[in-house]
Amino acid sequence: MKASRLLQLLLLLQVRQRITTTELAERMEVSRRTVLRDVEALATAGVPVYAERGRNGGIVLLPNARLNASHLEPRELEALSVAGLDSTQLESLGLSAVRESAANKIAARQNTALNHPTMPRLSELVLVDSSPWLAHSNSEVDVAELASALRQRRRLRIQYRRSAEEQPSTLEVDPYGIVAKSGRWYLIADDEGTGRLFALERLSAYETLDAPAALRPDWTLRTLWRVLKEHTEILGSIRVTARLRDNRLDLARRVLGARIDDVSNAENGWCTVAIRYPSLESVRQLLQFGDHIEILTPQEARERIVQLARDLAERHSTPSL
Repeated sequence: MKASRLLQLLLLLQVRQRITTTELAERMEVSRRTVLRDVEALATAGVPVYAERGRNGGIVLLPNARLNASHLEPRELEALSVAGLDSTQLESLGLSAVRESAANKIAARQNTALNHPTMPRLSELVLVDSSPWLAHSNSEVDVAELASALRQRRRLRIQYRRSAEEQPSTLEVDPYGIVAKSGRWYLIADDEGTGRLFALERLSAYETLDAPAALRPDWTLRTLWRVLKEHTEILGSIRVTARLRDNRLDLARRVLGARIDDVSNAENGWCTVAIRYPSLESVRQLLQFGDHIEILTPQEARERIVQLARDLAERHSTPSL
């Protein structure tokens, strides 16, 4: 444990060269006294590090020191191989600590490799956060345990509730792996030879069976995910046109994304948008725009919106109990 802590201390100093004792203690989750003892142990071993006293003091590593402490461990390489996961997802896989360790090693290596030591690293200027706004995971399944079970390449018996069902069904599936998409986890598996997405938030239990997973030849997690993703994001053949207040166009682009097929120039505070849907019932999504939208065509879409609006009005016409 101490050896690991000393390496972490070296990596932090190689990146920053000077850090206060208090900050080091907080980063390493130890006491200031422990930090000072570790610095003394490193100095005794010949590492050019020392403690500076005074108001602007701290722990200092000599600028000319070059420490070869950037070799990555197997678990750290695994953490980097799933780059793009947010902190919550990394925590779910049990990779938060090793990801931070790998990042420190890379930062230490970059610090000595840059031609201009004062130039900021790209990681200081670009931040990637793949988690969705105002969302949290309510999965009953431990993602790290599931990922470990998938390494066995065995068939799974799962308890899964489809979106229109109240109770879960029992299925036996052949898993390819799991995917993190927009802050949600999905199990990607064949169900009777057909690829499917299973949202982990609706997967209540699973069991690893003795039979090996019967995966289709030449299919991988990535190839199957690409096909399923394209099928899920299909725009549809129904083209709905609507008048939309131009100050709601940015919101519409965020909500509808690529479903917006065309936008006309705004006139008198309104613009005309064309939206593609796979079914007429999908127009209920447009109710969230309230009085900022008017459906123009097709007539069936207008009538469906009228029906939905009347139903809402009737539901809210009497006080709630």
